[in-house]
Amino acid sequence: MSQPDRFSPFETALDRDTALRHLRAATTGADDGELFLEQRRSEALVFDDGRIKTASYDASEGFGLRAVKGEVAGYSHSTEISETALARAVETARLAVGEGGGTMAAPPKGTNRHLYSDTDPVSGTPFAAKIDILREIDAYARDLDARVVQVSASMAASLQEVFILRPEGELVSDIRPMARLNVAVIVEEAGKRESGNAGGGGRFGLTGLIDPTAWKPVVAEALRIALVNLSAEPAPAGVMDVVLGPGWPGVLLHEAVGHGLEGDFNRKKTSAFAGLMGQQVAARGVTVLDDGTIPDRRGSITIDDEGTPSGKNVLIEDGVLVGYMQDRQNARLMGVEPTGNGRRESFAHTPMPRMTNTYMLGGEADPASILADLSDGIYAVGFGGGQVDITNGKFVFNCTEAYRVKNGVVGAPVKGATLIGDGPTAMRQIRAIGNDLALDPGIGNCGKAGQWVPVGVGQPTLMIGGLTVGGSAAR
Repeated sequence: MSQPDRFSPFETALDRDTALRHLRAATTGADDGELFLEQRRSEALVFDDGRIKTASYDASEGFGLRAVKGEVAGYSHSTEISETALARAVETARLAVGEGGGTMAAPPKGTNRHLYSDTDPVSGTPFAAKIDILREIDAYARDLDARVVQVSASMAASLQEVFILRPEGELVSDIRPMARLNVAVIVEEAGKRESGNAGGGGRFGLTGLIDPTAWKPVVAEALRIALVNLSAEPAPAGVMDVVLGPGWPGVLLHEAVGHGLEGDFNRKKTSAFAGLMGQQVAARGVTVLDDGTIPDRRGSITIDDEGTPSGKNVLIEDGVLVGYMQDRQNARLMGVEPTGNGRRESFAHTPMPRMTNTYMLGGEADPASILADLSDGIYAVGFGGGQVDITNGKFVFNCTEAYRVKNGVVGAPVKGATLIGDGPTAMRQIRAIGNDLALDPGIGNCGKAGQWVPVGVGQPTLMIGGLTVGGSAAR
């Protein structure tokens, strides 16, 4: 990769040699460190109930300087990219290094791979055209069904450009586009109102989302979910078998298992999976991957925020725990290789082990046969919010679309259903794995330690035995 004299496209007097000199001053005697520079532009539009509700544009840039020594990291950031600001940052970063020498970790391996284009989703489509499309979506949703009483359509686009300078002089960069479209509808019948949401996106321009052939199915799906909920009955309560649909229900896997397989939690032994490497932690046939290398996916990254190329990392193989997701610091402290999972929300945040696209591989079972084998339980197709305790894997998830199943027959939709369990137990109680692996449509965000990053999830149809279903109706 070329080594520019200046951190293009930043309009700054900070040249590469000056930046490198200060970075080396900050990391002398350290085990690791880097200078992370970022420029980001983002736009968000919300068309709600027939009018523009929000139209926002944000532009930001800055740097983060980090020096790492053992388990300690010194970090300083600034929105001013200049030698003066960098010199001040060196003083803060040095506090983590102290006296005594360290051994600088080997730099990340380079890559010429590009997982997405450098298209600009923000400026690629005229502002007026975006408003017109949102207005069309609103009108189309109302024309689809007379019961639609409210429509909210939103469009978001961003372009993030990052440069990472290493103490040995290596400079790597990545240009990361992101686009997303979301539609929510509210329907009303006989005085009863229900809502439905659908959307999608990824690392590409808005063109693929704003074509009618793309957004009309999204509107139809939001309406379908709303109408399903309109006829839903109160969910039953009790311990029962549950079948999870493919795709977005993988968010349960992400929360209940994925976070527990991040390196920092396991190094500190605060994860339910700590100390279980090489042991059976899930049912046979269960293989879970975190894969940041899928082209154009929302959770994909060509390089992580430390400069390590993203990887296709196997975490659980045939039920056996075989790997954790690692950033550079935790990998070094655990004596393993980084996996390309060092991610940060922005230049104002330190990197940590984070998921990219986390999914379970498909099995051999026909999804219809899995449902046919469910004698008394719930078929959960969509999920909303949830909570997870990393230390024990216990989770609570709200179902946004679910159905009652008896004797293998899918019955009425149910509302108010919550799934309660713990990740390690749920993984061991998987009884059937479908052959219909699907990834989510590109809507995921993940929070950890106050930082948010885009992610992807996925799974095939699954049957999990013995989950607690919270509801209000008798079985």
